Amino acid sequence: MNLVIWLVVGGLIGWVASMIMRTDAQQGIVLNVVVGIVGALVGGWVISPLIGVATINQSDFSLAGLLVSLGGAVILLAIVNLIRRGRVR
Repeated sequence: MNLVIWLVVGGLIGWVASMIMRTDAQQGIVLNVVVGIVGALVGGWVISPLIGVATINQSDFSLAGLLVSLGGAVILLAIVNLIRRGRVR
């Protein structure tokens, strides 16, 4: 059951991040899930040590954990846009 929740929350985080970065039209549901989960990993490496909050990948299902995961997903999409287009949208 944890895997299903992890995929759903990852998909929602990826979708919100793609809405923030205006890349939603380019992504499908699978890519949203991947962006959400990998973004949570990025947030765990970059943002989590700075503010001391765990991400959803570290079994912290809280508002702060969701926001750190969302921040990581936005950072991931910014890096992907930078590599693809040479600029961040």
